[in-house]
Amino acid sequence: MSKEDDYVDMEGEVVEIVRNIFKVKLPNGHIVDAYIGAKLARRLGRKKIVLCDRVVVAVCTYDLNKGRIVSILKKNTNVTPE
Repeated sequence: MSKEDDYVDMEGEVVEIVRNIFKVKLPNGHIVDAYIGAKLARRLGRKKIVLCDRVVVAVCTYDLNKGRIVSILKKNTNVTPE
């Protein structure tokens, strides 16, 4: 089994930040403790992840309570108010 098979990518929303650990709520209601992946940290530079950001979390299949943030989803700025 390769390392790619050990992780499942899921979308979620950041609900709490404690130092370098982010609590991410998944669509099924489960909350995962996640940290920023090394590749993402290099790409972010001085940008920060804030509350209510939508992120993609790689959750380990062996421990479903921990994960790694692999990307930040863009906010939809094209929405026109009605």
